[in-house]
Amino acid sequence: MASVPAVLIDGVSKVWNPEGVAPLLALDDLSFEVQRGEFVVLLGPSGCGKSTLLYMIAGLESTSSGTIECDALPVTGPSSERGMIFQEASLYPWLTLAENVTFGLGLRGMLAEKRREVAGKLLRKVGLGDMLDKRPDELSGGMRQRVAVARALAMQPMVLMMDEPFAALDVQTRAKMQDFLLEIWRDSGASVILVTHSIEEAIALADRIVVFTSRPGRVKCNIQIDLPRPRNPRDPAYRLLQDQLADLLADEVDRAFADQQSCKA
Repeated sequence: MASVPAVLIDGVSKVWNPEGVAPLLALDDLSFEVQRGEFVVLLGPSGCGKSTLLYMIAGLESTSSGTIECDALPVTGPSSERGMIFQEASLYPWLTLAENVTFGLGLRGMLAEKRREVAGKLLRKVGLGDMLDKRPDELSGGMRQRVAVARALAMQPMVLMMDEPFAALDVQTRAKMQDFLLEIWRDSGASVILVTHSIEEAIALADRIVVFTSRPGRVKCNIQIDLPRPRNPRDPAYRLLQDQLADLLADEVDRAFADQQSCKA
């Protein structure tokens, strides 16, 4: 099974409101793979369908055409094999951190004592091992996102998807969370697909960056990142890559802006 990709996206398109007066082609004929244990970042302008693709891989939305496979099996709905982390942590405010982390395990029927043991291990892994009985409103934004990561890892997913998970954090916290995410990813062995608008975040995290065109989203190019981690922004190779990505995105951002202006008109 080593040769089977974690995720296969084959000729995928998505049309919103297909039967309506003004159907919208969001994604058009996307094809690429995510290998086992690979960290892939989706980079592109706003509205190009990056988040839509995550929802389809997660089984929360259907494709209009084409197929998505996870571990060689067609994606037909949500699965514990595919975890999703959103921009907001989306924790249940009435539950403790331990209860939030193991919520899915409770639905599986795991006994409360065992769930608490699992929660303790995972919260220690994300640096919150002494906070099992705290509630989400007692935590900072960065801490809540750590709990969200722990909750996703509790289900032991093969693929972990993240939709701009650090967008609402300040610069310093965001950098710390990126380092933390890389540590967790190495330990978990999962494949990660992360959506971002940030070139710097993409370079800091990715094994490979998939650059999207403006809507309808298509794959403009795949860029393999061979820089050793941790990556130094002052490294000439880093700066060269930064410039390359900025050039690739410039036309797409201009097109996306022009489309938005024409819609308003």
